[in-house]
Amino acid sequence: MKYFPIITLSLLSLAPGIEAQGENEVDTNPVFAKADCITLLDSTAVSVQESGSGSFAIYKKFKVQTLQGGVANHVIKYDYDPLTAYAEFKQATIYRAGGDIVNIDVTQACDYAAPARAIYWGARQIMLELGRLYPGDVVEYKIEKKGFTYALLAGAENEDESRFIPPMRGQFYDIVPFWVAEPTLRKVYKLTIPKEKEIQFHFYQGDCSSSMHYENGKKAYTFVIENAIPVKQEPNMVNLFDAAPKLMLSSTPEWKDKSLWFHKVNEDYGSFEPIPEAQKKVNELIKGKKTEMEKIAVLTHWVADNIRYSGISMGKGEGYTLHNLKMNYTDRCGVCKDIAGTLIAFLRMAGFESYPAMTMAGSRVEQIPADHFNHCVAVVKLSDGTYIPLDPTWVPFVREVWSSAEQQQNYLPGIPEGSDLCVTPVSAPENHYLKIKANNRLEANGTLKGELTVQAEGQSDASVRRVFTSGWQADWKNSMEAQLLAISPNARLLSVDWGKDPKDYQAAPIKITFRYEIPDYALAGNDVLLVKPTSDKLYRSVKSFLRINTDIETRQYGFKDACSRFVEQEETIQLPTGYTLLNEAKEDSMQSTSADFEGSLKQNGNKVVLHQRLALKKRVYEASDWEGFRTAVNAFKSYGDYLVIKK
Repeated sequence: MKYFPIITLSLLSLAPGIEAQGENEVDTNPVFAKADCITLLDSTAVSVQESGSGSFAIYKKFKVQTLQGGVANHVIKYDYDPLTAYAEFKQATIYRAGGDIVNIDVTQACDYAAPARAIYWGARQIMLELGRLYPGDVVEYKIEKKGFTYALLAGAENEDESRFIPPMRGQFYDIVPFWVAEPTLRKVYKLTIPKEKEIQFHFYQGDCSSSMHYENGKKAYTFVIENAIPVKQEPNMVNLFDAAPKLMLSSTPEWKDKSLWFHKVNEDYGSFEPIPEAQKKVNELIKGKKTEMEKIAVLTHWVADNIRYSGISMGKGEGYTLHNLKMNYTDRCGVCKDIAGTLIAFLRMAGFESYPAMTMAGSRVEQIPADHFNHCVAVVKLSDGTYIPLDPTWVPFVREVWSSAEQQQNYLPGIPEGSDLCVTPVSAPENHYLKIKANNRLEANGTLKGELTVQAEGQSDASVRRVFTSGWQADWKNSMEAQLLAISPNARLLSVDWGKDPKDYQAAPIKITFRYEIPDYALAGNDVLLVKPTSDKLYRSVKSFLRINTDIETRQYGFKDACSRFVEQEETIQLPTGYTLLNEAKEDSMQSTSADFEGSLKQNGNKVVLHQRLALKKRVYEASDWEGFRTAVNAFKSYGDYLVIKK
């Protein structure tokens, strides 16, 4: 059954005026005139049925302006999920600059498995080859799609049409990126819904013209932007969903409705029903654990460390419905919902109230309940009645139960009483410290001998410890030597002490002590030695902030680091007899809402003493945080410069 006539007519009625307007804009707007390719019209029209199923008509018309633009656009691709949608090319035409018209045979379009990594749920792409395009060519094409845009839920009937009905039957939502990849004269989104159905919407991070009118007994909402240009992206900026124009629509009144539904659908399915063999494992794990957090931690870490991440299709509708414990515990593999579902069942068998929650890794979730989720976690109710989030997917061999790489992240628990949208708090920098203390002795021939100790906690601990938890034991010492070789290719590891069992990450924060010597470490000449602090080069993988370009003076958009972080570096260098430090003694101290730094460099007797403390207070920063963050990080970097030591 087809539902496209009204939509197609609407699209065609938009097209004639667009071309005339486009000629003027291209001539007068330098951004459009210089582009390799411009979009004349990008239009999506959606007709929603009472069931919530949507029929989409996608129309695009673009003009090639350079040979590069022709190469970049000679193939059209479109993604869809066959579990919940169907898509096909309906028409494609090339209008040559010389006047010829080429009608592309859309029956030759390819429909194939989409490229995938880690999750193999059967997503597909359709692809149409246009052939060689030349400057001046105009291409238009149409795609029809039916269903909804995110694979969500099992449980519908087996008839073909039923798979297009969204999980909350009768409800409709859409998440519409309104940013563009190339200069676009006009971008349109039109939604037609039954007159009795209510819809709420919000246009974020930009402006559009919007309207609502009645059309053939239905309500028609139209959203339009004109003369759009691509967002100029910045390094380490937040996701485009958090920075660029977007439209969110939903017929669901509030997040609490989704929370109640999410709770019910999994309870009805029996996702967390106990099984004897798992109960035995739970009893074994919590034996001797006295506090509720001890029990929660041991269960979270067992699930995190023992359920492998592997996303293969395990049946119809890989989405909101969590697979049951029997499948998960038997297979010991799955995606986030399977890992979270195992933990929820474990917690319930240990006597806790625990439920699933949805979250969005990578960008924020708005107040419009439009299901902007890509990840499943768990919540557990503590004895004081509060819920805390747990994420076994992100904490394998991490000392946390909720990964602070997900701080400032929205989530929606599916709990019996219903919940509004929640957000995970900022984790204090001190929870993720990296402390390096080095005591060195420099000889007149340039050899450096010393001992240094590395200590870490939280996310920093996980990064430092990774070689022990995920690497071969035979490679442990080689990995320690690699750290020293980052200081100098001449470094020699004399000994290393990583404690009794560095794999046992739950016992205590990591601590590693190195003893080493580095021949010819200092550059020597004319009674002068040039030497760099050793701690600056160590464990730079943990110091993710060093990969952020702080030469940029201002930012328009927010930016992200891997995690809040506290870094402390203390280093002494005993000088050869008769040598003195030529660098001026210095002392720095600065504080802001985003970052703090204090540091000092001085000579104390026959020793050079360096001190650095950097606290980065967030994972996700506003653009206004940049000045404080940048100033603190640049100050930290400045202490890695050469020290000039003269006889």
